[in-house]
Amino acid sequence: MQDTLVKPTVLKGGEFLIKDAAPGETFIPEEINEEQQMIADMVRDFLSNEVLPNIGRIEKQEEGLTPGLLEKMADLGLLGTHMPEAYGGMELDTNTNTLICDVLGPAGAFTVPYAVQTGIGMLPLLYYGNEAQKQKYLTRLISGELKSAYCLTEPSSGSDALAAKTRADLSPDGTHYIINGQKMWISNAGFADIYIVFAQVDGSQFTGFIVERDSEGLNLGAEENKLGIKGSSTRQVFFENVKVPKENVLGEIGKGHLIAFNVLNVGRFKLCALCIGGAKQSITTAVRYANERQQFKQPIANFGAIQHKLAEQAIRTFAVESAMYRVSHLMQMKNKSLMEKGATFAEAKLQAAEEYAIECALLKVSGSEVLDFVADETVQVHGGMGYSEEGTAARTYRDSRINRIYEGTNEINRLLSIDMLLRRGMKGALDIVGPAWEVQKELSSMPGFEQAEGPYGEERKAIKDFKKAVLMVAGAAAKMQMDGKLNLKEEQEVLMNVSDMLNDVLTAESLLLRVEKLAGMPGNMNQEAYDAMLKVFLSDATARILKNGTDALASFAEGDLLRILLMGLKRFTKYPPVNVKKERRKIAHVLIEANGYCF
Repeated sequence: MQDTLVKPTVLKGGEFLIKDAAPGETFIPEEINEEQQMIADMVRDFLSNEVLPNIGRIEKQEEGLTPGLLEKMADLGLLGTHMPEAYGGMELDTNTNTLICDVLGPAGAFTVPYAVQTGIGMLPLLYYGNEAQKQKYLTRLISGELKSAYCLTEPSSGSDALAAKTRADLSPDGTHYIINGQKMWISNAGFADIYIVFAQVDGSQFTGFIVERDSEGLNLGAEENKLGIKGSSTRQVFFENVKVPKENVLGEIGKGHLIAFNVLNVGRFKLCALCIGGAKQSITTAVRYANERQQFKQPIANFGAIQHKLAEQAIRTFAVESAMYRVSHLMQMKNKSLMEKGATFAEAKLQAAEEYAIECALLKVSGSEVLDFVADETVQVHGGMGYSEEGTAARTYRDSRINRIYEGTNEINRLLSIDMLLRRGMKGALDIVGPAWEVQKELSSMPGFEQAEGPYGEERKAIKDFKKAVLMVAGAAAKMQMDGKLNLKEEQEVLMNVSDMLNDVLTAESLLLRVEKLAGMPGNMNQEAYDAMLKVFLSDATARILKNGTDALASFAEGDLLRILLMGLKRFTKYPPVNVKKERRKIAHVLIEANGYCF
């Protein structure tokens, strides 16, 4: 196995499972440069001056407020930071765009119209629009003149998007398509000027269209009364004999699935960034309340139970943030490489996101679940006050829940991550067979003792073993399928077990790379806390990987085979015991002293 873990310059998508990375090959947010800091400050000022003071009005969907805020963002250039200069964009790099989403994370429901406008509302045009469509629509979306919505989901098709029943038929004179059908849960629907609509041409060819708001026969349902993100417009959109000019077909007839699926890669990644930004603000809310709230004649921040909560919030957020910026940098390097080889701006963006589709799916899961955990614990730290709408804890709690549902449910993304990994392996795009075979050979040999050497030696060894555990479990399942003893399509529980193991590998290694890199940075005053976060995360990840691996193996193996596989799994999950109480208290003390999230 060790021979397969060769250090590459830039890992391919999914390759983190079979190859090592070095700290110098990743990007961490502590490395943002002066220009990036200026942009982050501009976004932070917009958030503080324009969004947060108006959250109450946004929640009530005061007419014109949200579109006006989008226009103010456009005036600052913030709707086109990821778009070509030729259409009015700024062409900022991927890390800077990740930072923008991170900073904007605390914007609550306003993150939805922003994400729709800049993501699923623009990217279909960037990726698949022709030049005339880009000049007519994309330029005006970037300038804020137009607002967009994305119409994919239907009452009968959610996760199974290709089962859509909305129909498009060519008019007798061949100049228009006539669209009939219904879409639901459409964000930005109430104020959008154009809609990216998916329909079945002749009932069978899934295709994208650009539909203008004032088209005759296009009607909207009432605003949905939602659990959270109340400040985002969400309506049904009805199409009754809506005439769409033939030139408004987006991409190719019958190729709408490419649009629908490919724009989601970036959407999932951006959702993670927005979640992490929101989580950091929620931690600050929890820390400040813990410092202020007095019980038994002292701040509740003094109590171990509260310190455990604050520390765990920080550990999970910091860990996923590390993976997020690592993947951001990988996409940035891939994008740069593609453009150097002659790809257009749009082609490079599309292919870079496609390359890291596995990582984007995993980050969508981990980012949304971290925010859910943090928001829930912030309510708990507040006690009864957390249940009151007077503060921000309750709103954050309500708003966070949707993130595990849209951009593909977390269950779908778990399944997708493993499906994509196995498909790449079968196609030869990713060599997982060789490393998996090496693990199988290791299982049949006498266990050797690998010395953990140097700083973070135990941590590096643990992560190498985590990778072996994933390869062993996934390889055993794949072998059972090849032997006709298992149908993985019907074993979603097993696939989700393996996906969670894979996600722990990505997050744990990214956290290690960040902590190692921070250890060498001058002026670092929090290394003890960073080391504590790494130790606690690895301790907990060891238990999770053992549990998920055990559950998966026991689902399809039995007898001597199960016994041998479980022995191997235990061999690969042996990170030394950690005094997690002591380490969490180190982290909590830094947070409490700073009176907020400070990592």
